[in-house]
Amino acid sequence: MKNTIHDLYALEQLSGGDSCIHRLNPSVKLLTTLVFIITVVSFDRYAFSRLTPYIFYPALLAALSETPHSTLLKRFLIALPFCLFAGISNIIFDRTPAFALGAIEVSYGIVSFFTILFRTYLCVMAVLLLVAVTPLAQITNSLRRFKIPYIFIIMFEMTYRYIGVLVTEAYSMFTAYSLRSSGGKGIAMKDMGSFTGQLILRSFDRADRIYNAMKCKGYTLRFLANYALPQSGGKLKIQDFIFCFITCSACIAFRIINVNALLIKIFARFA
Repeated sequence: MKNTIHDLYALEQLSGGDSCIHRLNPSVKLLTTLVFIITVVSFDRYAFSRLTPYIFYPALLAALSETPHSTLLKRFLIALPFCLFAGISNIIFDRTPAFALGAIEVSYGIVSFFTILFRTYLCVMAVLLLVAVTPLAQITNSLRRFKIPYIFIIMFEMTYRYIGVLVTEAYSMFTAYSLRSSGGKGIAMKDMGSFTGQLILRSFDRADRIYNAMKCKGYTLRFLANYALPQSGGKLKIQDFIFCFITCSACIAFRIINVNALLIKIFARFA
C-alpha cells in the first residue's frame, strides 16, 4: 500500500520539471490536449491506419518533457481492461471479412479491436502527459478560465485528493490488523465485511475533518465563484502560440487528409 500511495501522486510530482514543455502556458497545453483527444475520437472504429500519424503527439511530448515511458505505460495498463472488454465483443460479433493476409482472413471486428486499443492508448497518454507536465492547480485554474462549471471542477479536485485519504486510511487499518492477527497474509474473508465498513466510516470522518478545516480557512463555493484567478503560467509567449498552432494544425490536418494514402501515392510515383 505504501507503493500505491507513492504511485498515486508520482506522476503529478513530475510536473515540477523545467523542460520546454513544462514551461508552456497551462491553458495552451490543456487546449492542445482537448483538440488532440477530440480529433482522435472522431474517427470511426475501422480507421486504424488513419490514427497512426497521431503517435507524434505523445512520442514528442514524452521525449521533450523527459517523462519516463515506464511510468506512463504503468498507468495505461489500468485503463487497458476496459477497452479490452469492448474490443473483444467486436471480434465476437463483427466477423465480416475486411482483408486477407495470405491465407488468413482478418475481420472488421479484429480491425475495430486494434483501433479501440490504439485510440485508448493515444487518449490516455495525452491526459497522463498533461498531468505529468502541468501541476493540478494550474490545470484546474485553466478549466475555470475556459468557463467549465465550478461544480465539475470541485468534484474533480476533491475526488483526486480524497483518493489519497482513502488509501492512507486503508494502510493504517491494514497495519493495525496485521499486528493483531496471527501472522497470516492479507485480510481473512470473515473479517472483510467489517474491515470495509470501518474503512468507509473512517474515511468519511477524516474527509469531514479536512473539509471543516478548509471551511475555517475561508473555502466556500461562493468564494470560488467570485475569486479572481491568478495568471496561471503567466502571459502567453511566442513559443506558446507556436506550439498551439503546430499541434492543433497537425491534428486537424491528419483528420482531414489521409496521410498514409498520400504517402503511398508519393512513393508510388518515385518508385
